[in-house]
Amino acid sequence: MDPFKDEGHERVNAFCEAFYYKFYNDEAPRRLILGINPGRHGAGLTGIPFTDTKRLEQYCAIPSGGLHSHEPSSVFIYELIEAYGSVKTFYDKFFINSVCPLGFVINNSKGREVNYNYYDDARLQKAVLPFILKSIKQMIAMGMDTEKVFCLGTGKNFKFLTEFNKVHGLFNTVVALEHPRYVMQYKSKQKQDYLDRFVDLLSQ
Repeated sequence: MDPFKDEGHERVNAFCEAFYYKFYNDEAPRRLILGINPGRHGAGLTGIPFTDTKRLEQYCAIPSGGLHSHEPSSVFIYELIEAYGSVKTFYDKFFINSVCPLGFVINNSKGREVNYNYYDDARLQKAVLPFILKSIKQMIAMGMDTEKVFCLGTGKNFKFLTEFNKVHGLFNTVVALEHPRYVMQYKSKQKQDYLDRFVDLLSQ
């Protein structure tokens, strides 16, 4: 799943041009926040990690051109952004992307298309390793602060990124944060506690 090449890529390019020009048109360093890989209803449609069309319009004031998508992870991320201060304050300090910026889908047992993580298959993970290394190095080259990287996902994504960083030495510290999807799906009653903790860790 590559939103920059798949059907609708012209729209995605327009979203990204507006978003990154609005929030990243400067030379200030940022810290990376890395998710797993793009979801179908967030970056898979907008090209902007953890940003569905609702959040694109509501928080970023970028028209979606009539496209409508809703991603629970995007809801959490933009509540986090508001808790941190504002979209400008947050994006002045952080750059969100994914360990693997390409997304993957499979058909489940009911024949429905669902997200597939880069680490769900050992062969897939091995195949995308060079791409992951190239992508993260490109992000760093844009001017990232490498003192620490925040990893969304305390399980397999954190384990992979920790081992990956031991080999390549790209960051001084890898900090684990629960994945927004996990919080929204399984810990919604404690969402405020997670938001408070995320803000505290991001502010250190």
